[in-house]
Amino acid sequence: MKISKISTYVVGTPWRDLTYVQVFTDEGLVGVGETRMLSHSQALIGYLAEAEQNHILGSDPFNIESLVHRMKYGDYARPGQIVMSGIACVEMACWDIVGKALGQPVWRLLGGKFRDQIKAYANGWYTVERTPQDFHDAARVVIERGYKALKLDPFGPGRYELDYEERIHSIALVEAVHDAIGPSNELLIEMHGRFSPHEALRIAKMLEPFNPAWIEEPVPPDNLASLAVVSRGTNLPIATGERIHDRAEFRELFDLQAAAIIQPDIGHIGGILETRKLAATAETHHVLVAPHNVGGPVLTAANLHLAASTTNFKIQEFFNDFADSGILACAPGLPEVIDGYFSIPENPGLGVVLDLDYVAEHPATGAHFDLFADNWHFRGLRSEH
Repeated sequence: MKISKISTYVVGTPWRDLTYVQVFTDEGLVGVGETRMLSHSQALIGYLAEAEQNHILGSDPFNIESLVHRMKYGDYARPGQIVMSGIACVEMACWDIVGKALGQPVWRLLGGKFRDQIKAYANGWYTVERTPQDFHDAARVVIERGYKALKLDPFGPGRYELDYEERIHSIALVEAVHDAIGPSNELLIEMHGRFSPHEALRIAKMLEPFNPAWIEEPVPPDNLASLAVVSRGTNLPIATGERIHDRAEFRELFDLQAAAIIQPDIGHIGGILETRKLAATAETHHVLVAPHNVGGPVLTAANLHLAASTTNFKIQEFFNDFADSGILACAPGLPEVIDGYFSIPENPGLGVVLDLDYVAEHPATGAHFDLFADNWHFRGLRSEH
């Protein structure tokens, strides 16, 4: 079996464009992969067009290690987010092909099932006015939907430091959400790399009464020593990693003991097997894995197969019950979140099938999402509320 061609598609939503890649074989099997690029979708498609000729065509989709190695190192230049995202799309499509060829779900090929269900946490649910009452009411909807964990970024557009009024207001939003979900459900706090270490520590101290399951990316990802300062200065668990795009770059994080939970994005770090290798390394450092996931159904499916077979997996992020729920129709077959958990996918391959009619009906929007703009949290959906 050989790869005969690839096709790329960009599907638009109000706040994100999602890139899908189909990998075709000479025996008729087709696999699909997905990633979400922030404002670089065309750069990704350009890279894939070159990689198709240089590395992909004629490859055996079963030889995933060989293909990923060529794509990662065969161009000599150091791979960054665009290259690693392109690799990820092709890599997960190859796993999809292999699973279909063998009649097995991908998790069986990764070592088998370690757990019977996968805990999920909701994101994208707080597209409401930044008032305590509105955040309280929105959080109640998440819990009533059956989720047992949710994440929010309560902070405005400030960077490095918040002014006093914004700091107090942000904590009031957290208090309202904590009150809405009760002590038996998990609260996760996102910081999106906004703060200097001193501000992150000051805010962490204010968050302690609400016992968040973690604080995420408290400082920018370009200085892991700063992250270690925060980790040593708070009792709250630190989570980070969505903007680290090569598993080798996690080595310093492990050496510094700077995080309790890592959050690699399968769609940006080279795919399922690269993430699985990273998870194994994390396990040797007693670090948990909670993959970042702002994708649609294909990328979510890839995450579920990884989670099913990974011993140090913690919890899975999911947007699409609250933000762009229509995107689930792009690739039917993803299990639903029921009572806070995904079931394990059972269909061969990734278990989802790209709907090209849906793709054609939802062209790229060119959405530009600025996390440091006023009212960023509406994610382009303000008109719905």
